[in-house]
Amino acid sequence: MKFLVDMPLSPVLAQWLVGQGHDAVHASALKLATAPDTIIMAHAKQDGRIVVTADLDYPRLLALNAADGPAVILFRGGDWTEGQVIGRLSTAIAVIPEGELSTSLVVIEKARIRRRALPL
Repeated sequence: MKFLVDMPLSPVLAQWLVGQGHDAVHASALKLATAPDTIIMAHAKQDGRIVVTADLDYPRLLALNAADGPAVILFRGGDWTEGQVIGRLSTAIAVIPEGELSTSLVVIEKARIRRRALPL
């Protein structure tokens, strides 16, 4: 799978995803560190990437535009350590089939993982 890790999350997450055999890049490596969310979304959609973020604006942007992409994985619910993010993302990737993951908004919280198909 292809991922674009947004600025609120560490570049270590992109490195971990690459180590798991995925095509992953951090927004900073694409010179998108200060880009608006709409630009990051457009870039991810064009490249067929799933945005991984902790930025709560992404679901709103998807809903307002009735967008069918890009897929978004959103970490919610407070401070996350790198280890917690990697652990929960690993679980999400394992339990959600790739075809569904790439067409959904996935919300990851410490106690649960929810998935909604796009468009919202």
